[in-house]
Amino acid sequence: MNNQYAKHETDYIKSYENLGYTDSYRFINNQLRSTKTDTNYTPKEITIVKEHRYEGMSNPSDMSLLYVIETADGGKGTLLTGYGPSANTELYEFLDKIPEGNIKNENVLPPDAE
Repeated sequence: MNNQYAKHETDYIKSYENLGYTDSYRFINNQLRSTKTDTNYTPKEITIVKEHRYEGMSNPSDMSLLYVIETADGGKGTLLTGYGPSANTELYEFLDKIPEGNIKNENVLPPDAE
């Protein structure tokens, strides 16, 4: 992450992996699923620790969100998804059901990685 203006999702994912956020999650059948354990999670079992928004450097309509997630059973990982025109509306309806107390905005990464 040498150039502060050229940070990409993969840079942040690698940084979070170094801090133990090694799982990744997918939205399948209206539940969030761990790709490591195939465990499904409901909104009440999920905490969003941090959210990062990205716009494509060459095309601003290439937008994505990286969610840093912790689960009720101790899982830690990330969910990368599109937003804007490419958004999965069912996923965002699911995320809206996460209890307000489970949505944080914590700076988990060291200051030089933000």
